[in-house]
Amino acid sequence: MELLGFSLAALMGLSLGLLGGGGSILTVPILVYVLGFGAKESIAMGLAVVGVTSLVGAASHWRKGNVRFRAALLFALVAMAGTYGGARLSALLSGATQLLLFAAVMLVSAFFMFRNGRRDAASAPSPHKAPVPVMVLAALGVGGLTGLVGVGGGFLIVPALVLLVGLPMKQAVGTSLLVIALNSLVGFAGYLGHVEVPWGALGVFTAIAVAGILTGTWASHFVSQATLKTAFSGLLVVMGVFILVKNREALMSVGEVTPTSVGAAVTGTPRSSGEH
Repeated sequence: MELLGFSLAALMGLSLGLLGGGGSILTVPILVYVLGFGAKESIAMGLAVVGVTSLVGAASHWRKGNVRFRAALLFALVAMAGTYGGARLSALLSGATQLLLFAAVMLVSAFFMFRNGRRDAASAPSPHKAPVPVMVLAALGVGGLTGLVGVGGGFLIVPALVLLVGLPMKQAVGTSLLVIALNSLVGFAGYLGHVEVPWGALGVFTAIAVAGILTGTWASHFVSQATLKTAFSGLLVVMGVFILVKNREALMSVGEVTPTSVGAAVTGTPRSSGEH
């Protein structure tokens, strides 16, 4: 299972390179259900993996002129405040609750990705700038979601940069990677101190994911984005339903069990960090 799990890290990197998002949505289930880590452990690790991987991807896009640093920093600064707050708030939730929220985010993002994938490019909304309060609220929302459930937020950041900041699609994808990197690394910092991190496994997973994002960034010039989004949305539905099924007992007994017992029911009996 370890070989499979680390191999799937390349798939996570590919999704970031090709779509500018989707990394955490793949990373957390791989860490929980394939490699056997606990829910909170996996969410924290997922943020670190996506943060480093996205930073490498952003550098690659920057060389192609597709990163707008001013837009990235302004959006990220607001989002990071929400991310840190969400990460600290996560200490009050059980691992089961976080995974159920994670599954819900997967299904919602699958819907929007499928709809956008089918939309003809000519009929897509034109980039424009929204009022500053709207941008601030959007950035805080993305940040809070990142910290709370470990989702990098690329599927939210890309449309926000297009529709609220006014960036063209290619620049939005490249810029989103820098935002995701900053956002995710701050979220990871918020988990330090109350989650034990298996640094060895984290390093291996991250290195493989980095190779994946470099390949995905190169391949993005040859693959239809609409086809990718449609296929990826189908994968999200399958994985989201899988997580809900695995957590069906916790879903039906929300509020009736303690966080500790729920965490055990969610992930089975994950191995300790020392076994990796």
